[in-house]
Amino acid sequence: MLKANWTQPAAPDQAIRPSAIRYIKLGQGGRWAETCLERDELHLGHAAVPHELALAGEREAIRQHLTAAGLRGGVAASFAREVGEFYSLGQGCLWITFARERLWWAFAHPEVTWLGGDGSGPHGVRSRQVIGAWRCTDLHGRELSLAGLSTRLTQLAAYRATLCQVQESAYLLRRINAEPDPLLTRAEGVRTDLLAVTAELIQRLHWADFETLVDLLFSRSGWQRASVLGGTQADADLVLEQVSTGESAMVQVKSAASQAVLDDYVERFDAAARWSRLFFVCHTPAGELCAPAERPEVQVWTREDLAERAVSHGLFDWLVARSG
Repeated sequence: MLKANWTQPAAPDQAIRPSAIRYIKLGQGGRWAETCLERDELHLGHAAVPHELALAGEREAIRQHLTAAGLRGGVAASFAREVGEFYSLGQGCLWITFARERLWWAFAHPEVTWLGGDGSGPHGVRSRQVIGAWRCTDLHGRELSLAGLSTRLTQLAAYRATLCQVQESAYLLRRINAEPDPLLTRAEGVRTDLLAVTAELIQRLHWADFETLVDLLFSRSGWQRASVLGGTQADADLVLEQVSTGESAMVQVKSAASQAVLDDYVERFDAAARWSRLFFVCHTPAGELCAPAERPEVQVWTREDLAERAVSHGLFDWLVARSG
């Protein structure tokens, strides 16, 4: 059974299972949205349809009335459907809308109140009271921002009429109920496995190939090499420049290193005072490596960091070729 009143996020076992789902546009351009959200109401227009006629529930009579008022057959039928559904869909219907860059959802009491007017102002012509309140979060309390939703659903905002069914109902209910998507769960598992394999491939690299990998990662991130790879400089295996920001970086690449080695290179970096950033890259550290506290210019990349970057920059096949 649907809960009659939700003022707090429901527990995970209280997933909503509506009898119907409808998207409703709260006024042309969303002009009634603020009123509806503040009052916890649903509003509909169609001022040409009298309240008493709509209450009678005769959709064909509504269509004929609209046709007599001068609307074309298809438009009259569409408007009659919208008015009919607004009056007939019970409290088991889930209503959704888009406002304030979020998806909002609610259930509503079946009673319809006549507000009057022509709908050109901040409210519609007729309304239904929401059960509880409009919500813009899933059942775990996470915000349903439009930026985080599929266009398959948000394209409803471009629907030219006022009220329609939701084709992507399964996706919508998964998001509201905070239920995992099986395909995304599989994708996350595949990515986890890919990162684990990538980390192993990095650990198997010859030291020269490892240095080349680091060089490729930086070049694909917008850094330009300002020294020969490996080089003859005592403190840096690689010197980089970021032309867009004017930064320079000292890069030290180690297959294995301890915290003491890292600390030594931080001291060299400070003493040189030539570079704005220090990158200490090590795929197999002896224990945990920690950059100095409150020193954002010092970054430590270990095997897991390198695996993330290698996958993101399309270097998995390169790693396979070097490790085969």
